[in-house]
Amino acid sequence: MSERHLQPLLHDLVGVVHAPTSALGDAAGQIRPAGVQGVFHADARVLSRAELRVDEREPEALTRGAVGPHGTRFVALARWLGDPGPDPTVRIERTRHATAHGLTEELRVVSTAAAPVRATVSVELGCDLAPIELVKSGAMGTPLAARTAGPGRLSWTGDGITVTVTAPTAAVDATTPRVSWPVDLAPRSEVTLRWTLTVTDPQAVVVAPPAAPTWSQPEVRADDRRIVRLLDRSLADLRGLRLADPAHPADVFLGAGVPWFLTLFGRDSLWAARMMLPLGTELAAGTLRVLARRQGTRVDPATGEAPGKILHELRRHEFAPGGGLSLPPAYFGTVDATMLWIGLLHDAWRWGLPADQVEPLLPHLEAALGWLGEHADADGDGLVEYVDTTGHGLANQGWKDSGDAVRFRDGRLAQPPIVLAEVQGYAYQAARHGADLLDAFDRPGADRWRGYADRLAHRFRAAFWVDGRYGPQPALALDRDKRPVDSLTSNIGHLLGTGLLSDDESAQVAALLGTETLAGGFGLRTMSTDDAGFSPLSYHCGSVWTHDTAIVLGGLARAGFTDAALQLADGLLGAAEAFAYRLPELYGGDDRALLGRPVPYPAACHPQAWSAAAAVLLLQAGVGLYPDVPAGRVELRPLAGPRLGALAVDGLRIAGTPVGVTVDATGHPTITGLPTPLTVTPPPNPHPHPHPHLPLPRTPHPAPAPR
Repeated sequence: MSERHLQPLLHDLVGVVHAPTSALGDAAGQIRPAGVQGVFHADARVLSRAELRVDEREPEALTRGAVGPHGTRFVALARWLGDPGPDPTVRIERTRHATAHGLTEELRVVSTAAAPVRATVSVELGCDLAPIELVKSGAMGTPLAARTAGPGRLSWTGDGITVTVTAPTAAVDATTPRVSWPVDLAPRSEVTLRWTLTVTDPQAVVVAPPAAPTWSQPEVRADDRRIVRLLDRSLADLRGLRLADPAHPADVFLGAGVPWFLTLFGRDSLWAARMMLPLGTELAAGTLRVLARRQGTRVDPATGEAPGKILHELRRHEFAPGGGLSLPPAYFGTVDATMLWIGLLHDAWRWGLPADQVEPLLPHLEAALGWLGEHADADGDGLVEYVDTTGHGLANQGWKDSGDAVRFRDGRLAQPPIVLAEVQGYAYQAARHGADLLDAFDRPGADRWRGYADRLAHRFRAAFWVDGRYGPQPALALDRDKRPVDSLTSNIGHLLGTGLLSDDESAQVAALLGTETLAGGFGLRTMSTDDAGFSPLSYHCGSVWTHDTAIVLGGLARAGFTDAALQLADGLLGAAEAFAYRLPELYGGDDRALLGRPVPYPAACHPQAWSAAAAVLLLQAGVGLYPDVPAGRVELRPLAGPRLGALAVDGLRIAGTPVGVTVDATGHPTITGLPTPLTVTPPPNPHPHPHPHLPLPRTPHPAPAPR
């Protein structure tokens, strides 16, 4: 029987990150030569082992805690040393910091013993330079031979990368390899030992930005202190996820997540930048420019490239983790990133991105709209679809991109080409927003895109609505035969706020999102518990994704569906508390009553950019701040109030100006610092509580019968 390689688990590993470097070790601080443990730099594992020993024994782990945005401190005991008796008298504090070009560790050995303590402290090392896709597949890399590179120095070289460990006061052994220090402590004394990992990687496709973050650091006061703790941890993580293009290091974007996706991902980087707009437009501008430079210019089926299309992901080399998947280094296999790029440009403009930064991007906007009109609808039916024609690309190309993500209610897989519901919403919004930008900057073509949007809305209304258990619902997708894929999923929540739905349709979608079958976990389930494909630990068919919940929460809040939005906010904050306020990529969709805390998804990235940025989106929904700088107005529609509690934020930014919003316990908002000539306009009347069976359009297509 052949060996089965399994993707390594990482839910209980402890990470530090300063992109493009990240490190994952166990709860004791050890980096063992197993699974996904190691130090990674730009898609390569540059250190596969770093195990601390004291007299050839492992210290006993006690606890750990974060140290700044890039570090963690581990505390352990060496109980075989020091005074006899029950109280430990020798402890080791191991502080690990990720840096842009490697890692540092500080080993503080502290003795409170009455007698002298003598020991040898060592760190056993290893390097395999395994590519990230090999690690993800569950396979092991081949350890490389170390060489002595001078006093207190070891190094490894391969694939154009040089890895150097420096421990100036240590003895080094290249055969083990290890660094070691003799320690001789007088009574009640301590010593600090240090070693540094440095990576030289001239071929890396991403680098660390040269300067500190430009986004604001808001001051938050909240009755629900979980909001403050979540924001603090999330902003620290986002600081560590910042990346830049080596050729244009001033343009900063967010790498998607540790460890699998710490690079440029069109969809993830765009959504995260969009969520961060309340803290300034600089990140959005950098993300837009980085992706615009790599915008498609030709039709290439091998990479998925097409004129005007926005990139999906960028790697050092081919990404082939197994299972038939093999992606080129620059891969365009995404159906939604192009529309999301347009959406980010529009929203950044409304938050106050200066005209002199918008105007150079307008040719890229026109190219992106051109892709929408010329390449996104291969069969000409008026809807946006995708299909992988290579046989080794992503079978699904929306944000739910696993191979089994698109299922009928009875569990059957839909066959491509696939027409996703939320993608039609993105396309409608992109066409409308693109038209607004074209008009505002005196460029032709706006009427074409408004007409496109109107036709798309008519086609969607005719094709997507089906009868479900809770009344009419938009289908998840249409399959290759244009039959509605009739499962009930979180995708429909992304339609809110796009303009594609009528008020009554939005109310029905809000009612569906508030049902126990979707919202009964710690957030929004990706698929309802009523569907045959549901599994709480499925990647996309029953789990809860942080960013998905936050996006839908934001749409509900802005549209006035307060109860449903608060239900999701409560789930998200409960999950944040359980995960020590570092919300992972995703977690289990089990009922809240099962354990009283969410079940981890074992291979989830943490930190993850759009999961961390979700804290800012939650904060925005809480104070209800929605500016439109070109129109000269700001709308306030807070979620905070009687149920979420009072909430005050100073240091939000509109058009580069610091703004404060305070929402009292009754839900009444006040705003300070609003730049001239912006004025606050009253929001539209909130929607009434939706009835679960509103008379909405039905699709002419029947639900599919089993084959």
